[in-house]
Amino acid sequence: MRERLGDQLPKFSEEDKKYLLNALDFIGLNHYTSRFISHVTKCTAENYYYKVQEMERIVEWEDGQAIGEKAASEWLYVVPWGLRKILNYVSQKYATPILVTENGMDDEDNDNLPLHEMLDDKLRVRYFKGYLESVAQAIKDGADVRGYFAWSLLDNFEWAQGYTKRFGLVYVDYKNGLTRHPKSSAYWFSRFLKAGENKKGKEE
Repeated sequence: MRERLGDQLPKFSEEDKKYLLNALDFIGLNHYTSRFISHVTKCTAENYYYKVQEMERIVEWEDGQAIGEKAASEWLYVVPWGLRKILNYVSQKYATPILVTENGMDDEDNDNLPLHEMLDDKLRVRYFKGYLESVAQAIKDGADVRGYFAWSLLDNFEWAQGYTKRFGLVYVDYKNGLTRHPKSSAYWFSRFLKAGENKKGKEE
């Protein structure tokens, strides 16, 4: 890395290193999707961040099948097993508590669809079912996962995509006073969390 990036990488003094050693309270992990990665000497990516890494980001298995169902954003595929792998890796590498600080997927904003169809986000429900199961599996594997945050509660302004991508559990009607409508995924999450409360109550 130092040969390729030179002065772009920070330098730490010995005093800095001593100060930082074992200084983590937890690791916050934002995770949305996964890829297969292959080394290439000439990366065709336009993004400088990917170009300097000399890698190809692969979204298909060897037989040409997609790595998972595709969400609205071109980079986002539904790959739940990837979260289990990264949680286990981080746990084994750093041995510190982990918070999944962002995890979710987006739908395309579509003015041509009636509201009830926009609210019936079946793929998002499958997404959260699969990814939460992977979190549970990682915990059983020994990862110290302390929390999980779904992204996002509400549809929001999404970087360069603006309001064209909808990550929310709750639909925000941008054209009618920002009224809010829970999607199927919001109701699913509510039932999921209440089931946990009911189970805890029975055990007590």
